[in-house]
Amino acid sequence: MSLTDTDRLSPRITPAGHLLAAPDVEAPALPDDVALGAVFARGAGHGLLYLGSSTIGRALPPAWAWWRELGARYVTALCTTTEGGEIAVAEPDPTELGTLIDDAPPMTGAEYLTPDVLAALWSEIDGALRDELAESGESLQAFLRSRHPAWNLVGRVHFNLAENRKDPEAPFAFLATYAARLSAHGKTQHQPLSRALEEFSGARNKAQLLSLLMPVQRAAERCDWLRAMVESREIYHPLRWMPADAFRLLSDLPALESAGIMVRLPASWAAGRPARPAVRASVGTRPPSRLGREALLDFRMEVSLDGEALSPAEIRSLLKGADGLQWIRGRWIEVDTKRLGRLFQRFEGLEKAAQAGLPLNDALRLLAGVSGDEDDAFGERDWAQVVAGDWLAQMLQQLRQPEGLAQVDPGPDLKAQLRPYQQAGVRWLYLLSQLGLGACLADDMGLGKTMQVLSLLLILRRDAVDPRPSLLVAPASLLANWAAEAERFAPGLRVLVVHPSMTPADELRALDSARLAQTDLVVTSFGSLLRQPVLETMQWRVAIVDEAQAIKNPGARQTKQVKKLQARSRIALTGTPVENRLSDLWSIFDFTHPGLLGSAKDFAGLTRRLAKAEHFGPLRTLVRPYILRRLKTDRRVITDLPEKTELKAWCHLSPIQAALYERAVKDLAAALDGTEGIERKGIVLSYLMRFKQICNHPSQWLGDAAWQPEASGKFARLRELVDVIAAKQEKVLVFTQFRETTEPLAAHLGSLFGREGLILHGGTPVAKRRELVRQFQEDESVPFFVLSLKAGGAGLNLTAASHVIHFDRWWNPAVENQATDRAFRIGQRRNVLVHKFVCRGTVEERIDQLIETKQQLVKDVLEGGAELLLTEMSDRELLDLVRLDIHSAQAN
Repeated sequence: MSLTDTDRLSPRITPAGHLLAAPDVEAPALPDDVALGAVFARGAGHGLLYLGSSTIGRALPPAWAWWRELGARYVTALCTTTEGGEIAVAEPDPTELGTLIDDAPPMTGAEYLTPDVLAALWSEIDGALRDELAESGESLQAFLRSRHPAWNLVGRVHFNLAENRKDPEAPFAFLATYAARLSAHGKTQHQPLSRALEEFSGARNKAQLLSLLMPVQRAAERCDWLRAMVESREIYHPLRWMPADAFRLLSDLPALESAGIMVRLPASWAAGRPARPAVRASVGTRPPSRLGREALLDFRMEVSLDGEALSPAEIRSLLKGADGLQWIRGRWIEVDTKRLGRLFQRFEGLEKAAQAGLPLNDALRLLAGVSGDEDDAFGERDWAQVVAGDWLAQMLQQLRQPEGLAQVDPGPDLKAQLRPYQQAGVRWLYLLSQLGLGACLADDMGLGKTMQVLSLLLILRRDAVDPRPSLLVAPASLLANWAAEAERFAPGLRVLVVHPSMTPADELRALDSARLAQTDLVVTSFGSLLRQPVLETMQWRVAIVDEAQAIKNPGARQTKQVKKLQARSRIALTGTPVENRLSDLWSIFDFTHPGLLGSAKDFAGLTRRLAKAEHFGPLRTLVRPYILRRLKTDRRVITDLPEKTELKAWCHLSPIQAALYERAVKDLAAALDGTEGIERKGIVLSYLMRFKQICNHPSQWLGDAAWQPEASGKFARLRELVDVIAAKQEKVLVFTQFRETTEPLAAHLGSLFGREGLILHGGTPVAKRRELVRQFQEDESVPFFVLSLKAGGAGLNLTAASHVIHFDRWWNPAVENQATDRAFRIGQRRNVLVHKFVCRGTVEERIDQLIETKQQLVKDVLEGGAELLLTEMSDRELLDLVRLDIHSAQAN
């Protein structure tokens, strides 16, 4: 299906800040006559211009409705252009764009939204307007009228309302004017609407007069009082108005403005309309007696006007008065007695119920405006206000800006130097753990989430206030990495890995709470968590889940088991943007902050109301203090990063891989018996190749062409990595030394990304290689490039990639580095992550250990070229090198 013939499209912001209309089978269907695919095919500017000018009043999915707001702001600004005048639309203020971003609904790539990105798109809209205007051959006014009748630019009618305090019987004055022209200083000159009858008299100007009055006519069709004024021709004269008349205009402001009428209100009404009394509550003025989710906060309410409390007598007077405009404290205010009374009673009830204290989760939901009450409509925000008291406001400010937190440092116990953004992350995690609250550390892959967590654990251990151990649950493929990182950077931590790959079976069977209490950190897999009931019964200091997207399915058995863990605070680690999929957000927060987002049913109802109101700001306000996400593209972070970060991607063997590998070891032992010389060397080299092939995928050795993803531990690890890379819309190079592996790899990657990538190997024609490189570099829709190491390891410039995966190792660091440098070279503006796949318990792990320890074998053999010296090992040495450690290799 092409982009232009589908009605299921979702907006997607790429890491480069480009806006695309991407096919999405899960997206809500667009109205039949809203053709976004075709217009976005011309470019984002054309798409946004179409949204902002042609879909006014149409029901659109929340994400598209939000983008329509940007387009409509441009068209609204365009309306100040006088007939025949030069088109000049100023960019919005960055603060205004920041406020717009805060209210953005979830969408793919939302983390890349910045004021600069919106400003660039604003310029694209401007360019699209000029292109389409030139193509149409119409005037600007005619062009916009063809898009929607509300965009009438022949002249703008203004309804002017003013206070007239000299006339107590009719304290307001009304006058209709129109914007006739611009002065030499660029100021709009207004004339009474009656002058239009004179200026546009005669047949020649009749069309201009009709165009000028069209907004008034449209508004009169919706407003009875205006229709009466038009029919009586009072619209052309200054009028004395009573408060009820003025309030009638205020009530119909949306109808007047959507018809194209500009309404100007008294200058003393600073907010654009008269002040409203608000029921105001403050929560968390004093520190609670206890911390954590069980914290109870103080709650106090009042009725205030512009922040000043009203007396009980004034409140009674307001509630007994009439709806509309009332005179109080020397000014006019707007009152809705029914709504004010209802909110007053509701907050009074909350205050009485909270005499013993308001639960923290309830306080935070009230503060964000997502209480979960169906009657708590978003329109009530102008009449009710919940503010954080001194203690709560300070806490939330610290969580939102961890850079300013008090310094905490693991000191010499950490054998590494934390970068400034990592120091801020540790301070943030420490504050939340001290408060007994959860956290979601969602830094980009490669920014050091592991280091920040190890630093936190070292600090907690040193504090010794709570001696309980902490628990970390991670995919089995990451356990070795956690153990290695802890041993390297935090050797003082007592770490126990509860998994058969690293702990003997008899020790696992004897595991009890006394043994666990002797540790600082217990590391286990999701599978082992299900098999070890003692982990569920323990009271942990901190419970941490790595790759937290693994618990995004609330119905999964492992998710339910993780959420049973008992801990003072809980931490989720993930490299994916959790705010972009609401179901994932709920499930992760149901672990880190149980109850904060309500039940799954409550949350579904809340999101429906948010979508209906096209207003997701309250939800972002609620979760933002507990999500810390730093991007590699952030200038404040990237200047502090190494240009290249190398990571081990540990892989397990599937059962069939383990069986084939074990059989190959036995076959090698038999084949070596009695052989020598050139024959022995040939046998050794062929078996080393067989071990590599089996570690990649059984089908590579068997030649059965099946290549089932579940048959390979490396394919499973590839899925885990791609989940994060695809969510970030980043690009990846995948190197393999085997040409026959390139196509199965590309097929698997295509299924994971949902889009095809590129392949380059020795059989690729030289003339085609340049086109493949250009396509990868320039086409943002191409997510991956699979290359054979010999064909793609040199001479190519592939800086569009921010990830490099060595699917199988050449066992020669120089060759691998040369391949890595296809991405990491001059012109690269991204931090490059290099993932080296290594199968645990196999020859791959032992060769990797040799490379890491820089033994003489590496210098003499691997860096010198090829595997020939391996053939000179004794039979015992060789078999020890390739033997299978089945416990390390197993995946569960």
